[in-house]
Amino acid sequence: MKRSSRSWALALTLVVCMGLFSACVKQPEENTAVKSWKPNAAQLQVASDTLYVKKVENLPDDFIMGMDASCVPALEASGVKYYDYDGTQKDVYEILRNNGINYIRVRVWNAPFNANGKGYGGGNCDIANAIAVGKRATQYGMKLLVNFHYSDFWADPAKQMAPKAWKSMKIDEKSEALYAYTKDCLQQLVDAGVDVGMVQIGNETTGAMCGESSSSVGGWKKITQLMSAGSKAVREVCPHALVAVHFTNPEKAESYVSYGKNLDYYGVDYDVFASSYYPYWHGTYENLAKVLSDIADTYGKKVMVAETSYAFTAEDSDFSGNTIGEGGNFVQDYPFTMQGQANLVRDVVDTLVNQTTGAIGVFYWEGTWISVGTESYETNAALWERHGSGWASSYAAEYDPEDAGQWYGGCAVDNQAFFTADGKVTEALKVFALMQKGNPIENRVDALEDAEVICDLNGTIALPETVDAVMLDNSHVAVPVEWEAIDEATIKAGGVAKHTIKGKADGQDVRCILSMVEYNFLDNWSFEDGDSGWVATAIGTFDQLYVEDKVTDSVTGTKHYHFWGAAANAVEFTLEQQVVDLPAGIYKFGLSTMGGDGGETDIYIYVKINGEIVKKQPTTITVYDEWHTAWIEDIVCDADDTVTVGLYVKCAGPNAWGKIDDAMLNSVKKTGEGYEK
Repeated sequence: MKRSSRSWALALTLVVCMGLFSACVKQPEENTAVKSWKPNAAQLQVASDTLYVKKVENLPDDFIMGMDASCVPALEASGVKYYDYDGTQKDVYEILRNNGINYIRVRVWNAPFNANGKGYGGGNCDIANAIAVGKRATQYGMKLLVNFHYSDFWADPAKQMAPKAWKSMKIDEKSEALYAYTKDCLQQLVDAGVDVGMVQIGNETTGAMCGESSSSVGGWKKITQLMSAGSKAVREVCPHALVAVHFTNPEKAESYVSYGKNLDYYGVDYDVFASSYYPYWHGTYENLAKVLSDIADTYGKKVMVAETSYAFTAEDSDFSGNTIGEGGNFVQDYPFTMQGQANLVRDVVDTLVNQTTGAIGVFYWEGTWISVGTESYETNAALWERHGSGWASSYAAEYDPEDAGQWYGGCAVDNQAFFTADGKVTEALKVFALMQKGNPIENRVDALEDAEVICDLNGTIALPETVDAVMLDNSHVAVPVEWEAIDEATIKAGGVAKHTIKGKADGQDVRCILSMVEYNFLDNWSFEDGDSGWVATAIGTFDQLYVEDKVTDSVTGTKHYHFWGAAANAVEFTLEQQVVDLPAGIYKFGLSTMGGDGGETDIYIYVKINGEIVKKQPTTITVYDEWHTAWIEDIVCDADDTVTVGLYVKCAGPNAWGKIDDAMLNSVKKTGEGYEK
């Protein structure tokens, strides 16, 4: 992803100093990389009167409680300071250790600088930065996960660019360079006394890595050749460290099956299959457990979550927008509170421990990345440019002109950290230590959810009598609400629009989002009830045509119709609904589509009256998240007409896919006496 101090017993201090500062090449013969030091809640004396934590049953003492904290040196150079619960300034890595973190993850970019030494940002995370982070992690008894991106800047599903120095290399030369680079970096870490417990060869390599793509000639053969080169270097320098591969989008289960097969077929030597899991986009816990368990069961590998996070507030603190905030097309299973953030962490851990085969740990992504200041954008921008403490600086444009070159700026995840904008540690960080025994304090209301009401412009506005309260344990209860008075006539006069109604419940402010709409004569218009009311007729021999539950790919609600065909000229179908008892009148019909890889297409919406198509309107699919809405106007029907609305799709391209949502049939006006059709 880029995009209280407690005293320690002398004996424990001696153990940390004498036993845990060894470099990875000096470890015992047995593989102890996963046996990370984990002080339990009793040792740490972590307690909380405000944070509810349900115990994670069967939690192993050696389960990895990890934190990606790559940006800390750049943030500190920008003036950031970190404070413990009593207000004492401390080393942030000590604060992490004291709250149950036992592993630190640090990303490594080859050369995140331009020719004049100006950093690209994102922490300017080269090997020197990794050594600085690793030494501090080791100092406090935590192991290091070294995350090689094999790029000069962010590597993620959207881009896997080769380092500048490797850009023109053929695959054999690039593999040798990757091997030598990995070996040299690890040796520098070992020589610095860093306790390397795990090495990640590539970051979110979903079909691409270091300039090689699965869709190009050689595809996975080249990608796995690079992975094998990295793995070879790890085995030689840090033979007791675990080797991890890293993918994302676990909601695409078929992709994880493919990754596992390719790694096995090409003989990649690795120990851990790691996945990102951001609950906003990546599906259910049940699916996460299944896709990872399938890898563990099929190939005998360990599995883990390499990245996860959640927002504790919707507010931005550094004048540079956040990835997650108010609005947006993402899942919000928890309120944006410290308790909600803690519940996410606990539930991800519980999923891996109690539902997943072979799981060894969870890493939270950049929980220390906070604002470098709250004075002004201009002040912060100067720091981001000078020290690389924003997600990207303007200097990154030479390497990544299309993304960083246009959207460089500050931190996009400061509202997902475990520290406030002024560096004070939040209560939520204690969840890592408290999961072992649990902390079931008295339950109470944590947050109130917005009420949502959809009302026909010709109907009566009825606001709900209760709203949904989210408790500390993430259970939900209905609580009475009192709304401010509304002017119904004025609201209706405003036509199709959204209105925010304020109210009070449980002594807290709450909102009702009132959407005034034109009445829709279609049943199940946004597919929230599956395919009820709709008839899909397959004409081609394509692979998938079904209702998909995925909020990020829906216009309204969480569901939509999905289609996909692997072969060329395979996608062809219709999707229809017959409208029952439609009053005589004039109507309009609309439908939204998006998708891609269609090649030559023939896509249109249509209206049938008494079995014959009387009107149709072309529409299209182009690229992901670009919705196209087509409308047919002036549909005239009598009371005894049989009216059917539908969509026809034909795509020539291989791997053509698409999403269909929000079918609308609205009345324009009634037919008056003497009206001629």
